[in-house]
Amino acid sequence: MPKIEVSEKRFYSLIGRSFSHDELENLLPAAKGELDEVLADAGILKLELNDTNRPDLWSTAGLARLLKIYTGGQIPVYDFFSRAGAMKDSGAREIIVDPGLKDIRPFIAAFAVKGGKIDEPALIDIIQSQEKLCWNYGRKRKAIAMGVYRSGLIAWPVRYDAADPDTTRFQPLGGERAMSLREINREHPKGIEFGHITEGFAKFPFLRDSKGEVLSYPPVINSASIGAVEIGDEELFIELTGTEIHSLLHALSIVACDFADLGFTILPVKVRYPYDTPFGREITTPFYFQTPQEAELCAAEKILGESFSADEAVRCLERMGCAAQVRGTKVRVNPPEYRNDFLHAVDIIEDIMIGKGMDHFKPVTPQEFTVGRLSDAEILARKVLPVMVGLGFQEMIFNYLGSRRDFVEKMNVQEGDIIRISNPLSENYEFVRNSILPCLLQAESVSSGAVYPHNMFEIGKIARLDPSQNYGAVTLSALGFLSASADTGFNAVNSQVAAVLYYLSAAYTLAEADDPRFIPGRCARVLIGGTPAGIFGEIHPAVLENWGIQMPCTAAEINLDALK
Repeated sequence: MPKIEVSEKRFYSLIGRSFSHDELENLLPAAKGELDEVLADAGILKLELNDTNRPDLWSTAGLARLLKIYTGGQIPVYDFFSRAGAMKDSGAREIIVDPGLKDIRPFIAAFAVKGGKIDEPALIDIIQSQEKLCWNYGRKRKAIAMGVYRSGLIAWPVRYDAADPDTTRFQPLGGERAMSLREINREHPKGIEFGHITEGFAKFPFLRDSKGEVLSYPPVINSASIGAVEIGDEELFIELTGTEIHSLLHALSIVACDFADLGFTILPVKVRYPYDTPFGREITTPFYFQTPQEAELCAAEKILGESFSADEAVRCLERMGCAAQVRGTKVRVNPPEYRNDFLHAVDIIEDIMIGKGMDHFKPVTPQEFTVGRLSDAEILARKVLPVMVGLGFQEMIFNYLGSRRDFVEKMNVQEGDIIRISNPLSENYEFVRNSILPCLLQAESVSSGAVYPHNMFEIGKIARLDPSQNYGAVTLSALGFLSASADTGFNAVNSQVAAVLYYLSAAYTLAEADDPRFIPGRCARVLIGGTPAGIFGEIHPAVLENWGIQMPCTAAEINLDALK
């Protein structure tokens, strides 16, 4: 979970009052946070935030804003946001986007600030916000990267170009000489760390002003001149580039609201696109794009276990910084500019609960007596376990979520019936597995140092898209097992499948199968009652190569629900 460090003096000055450490600990649940450590000599508070849906809280200003409102402060009004059909005046501040970026890193959003002065705590906060947003919310800069510059050195308009990585040169921040973009990827510390994001493209993203002065090579490194922000700077230009415009605009809104709370004046910037975006080809940012959400008051009463009047629900939501109105039997919320986590009525109900106060809801002893028992699926799984152990296999436990790279690309298959999460925090946990086999191969890929043969299995859940189901998906209990050795083959895995199904008293037949994960002619489908219930065979060499596995492997997967 994200952890931040805040200057105690600055933090309390933004809230407008100070708290004892015990009082602060009692308040932090409103932000799903906790006080991790106090560095009294340095005047630093270390805080842990446990809600990954609230990146607006990952900064001193953002967390202070919530606690200030929660303890009775007014909801801030930010008048610098553009909206659909009502764009703010950006003056001469414009960014022109190169058409060549459409399939590389297509989106950019920006604003400028003035009217304040960057001191050391402010600079530390800027760096921390940049790191937390881009590392966690921005998937290690792949989805969102942020650059901060001295705007007084910029000649407008700024150009966001697709540049030749071999001929485009500039001196990067922390570098001692001018380098090409490709040299930066190979030699500069930041290029080594983040250059893989752009390395696969023929051209790289590049920011320069109208005089040709370089701002940065996003998402890797700023220039050593315009991109070197220092204590005492009074005018700044902040830009974010990325691959998904909603997340990008949300992250920019968070940063803009933070700067506004620190006393800066926000100056909008117009972005001109040569291609279509969900908000048109000209967007003046910061831009408010969130849509209102509604919840039935009776639903809140049912979930929270007590009745709420309409006015009381509105007060609870306002305490969380949300503008709310009552419409008949519903409460309607207009999300703040810095929040984009209202996806369902339950999110509104959660804020009502937190706004009321977590200590308000007293524990209730259950009134109904129930007797627990094992489910049929668990009973069957407990029968399978000793069978697999008796066959010489070792049990493994894996995550149900993974990446497209592991579940699709390395398995040599199409996405097909795999479930993709609509708002993943990280690309490493973007898909719900539809097979246990990728997990077994991942384990084998890091096990080459162990003595062969390798025999492993897992009994777990898989999920697949299924239009015939009410929710459009089905969850299944499955057995997956894999063997890796020089002499394993189709006959070996066939006998293992036969042994498992024999001890489970399952009658089955086999049919020829065509599956890109397995070698053609060396795999078979398991049929129970004429219905497909599993597959097994020799893993295709291309799949083994994708995983970096040098030893032949056989594998099988059986739908245990088909055996009940």
